Amino acid sequence: MAELETRELEYFVAVAEELHFGRAAARLSIAQPALSKAIQRLESRLGVSLLERSSRRVALAPAGEALLHHGRNALNAVSAAAEKTRRAGDQQTHLRLVIKPGGDANLLSGILAAYARRPDARQVDILFGGATDRAEHVRDGRADVALLYVPFDDMTGLDHETLTVEGRVAILPPDHRLASRTQVTLADLARETLPRWKGVRWTGAPEAGQGPEVTDAAEALDMIRLGRTIAILPRSLAEPMHPDLVYRPVADAPRSELVLAWSQDDRRHLVASFIAAAVDAAGRAGPSPASLAPCSATADSPRDSLCPCGREH
Repeated sequence: MAELETRELEYFVAVAEELHFGRAAARLSIAQPALSKAIQRLESRLGVSLLERSSRRVALAPAGEALLHHGRNALNAVSAAAEKTRRAGDQQTHLRLVIKPGGDANLLSGILAAYARRPDARQVDILFGGATDRAEHVRDGRADVALLYVPFDDMTGLDHETLTVEGRVAILPPDHRLASRTQVTLADLARETLPRWKGVRWTGAPEAGQGPEVTDAAEALDMIRLGRTIAILPRSLAEPMHPDLVYRPVADAPRSELVLAWSQDDRRHLVASFIAAAVDAAGRAGPSPASLAPCSATADSPRDSLCPCGREH
């Protein structure tokens, strides 16, 4: 069976993700004709068509879909092997934790304090990832552990421990038809338009329409303010609440889990110790009443009033 070279996989994955030879070539810093020839040679050697080309578009053929999936995994494995080998030889290894800014449900300070009290504690380096790439940081070795949200993040190749479970809230413009409700249901949102989160599988209301693509919460909030969409998020990711928007609990939405994730094949004591400290700290923190209680504020509530959710509106 023909072997694949790492460089060939890098070339193909770039084309498959961009679906445009020019953009892929710029991303790889090579000439477009050279990239096209490399992909043609790869197809010839494998004996399959990876891409469906026309004068107007490039699309993935079924074989290309398969190679994109397995190629990404292979590239991650190669990168992780090199990084973990280097780190295994470093006796002063720091533990690297990747998080989304604000995506810790207010647990991070307690977790770090609990870990620092352990006699085997190492320095913890905090890395900030985007809305959708934190799991990749762990898979390719850039980070040892990550704070992720289930079911939003891709957990392929990862083990995890659940730190907290929380409800979801709908974020609405103040003149929305549901803004006067104390809470809403998925049925209420069935005909609404929700944003498409880049790199995240669909986790909104089952029958809702898919609206503009967004890469982070800031973009989503801008679209909500413009009346182009609404959003459904885990409660902790909806904080801090924007004063010009309305937040309503989605009573029957599946709960979201904030988890600490690590590579399935990572059995290092360094990682196990941090996991134990994090689980212990999260258990001591307990569920936040604010994360469980429905918010009873309405559009007519005074902006500075407090409701049972414990927040000021």
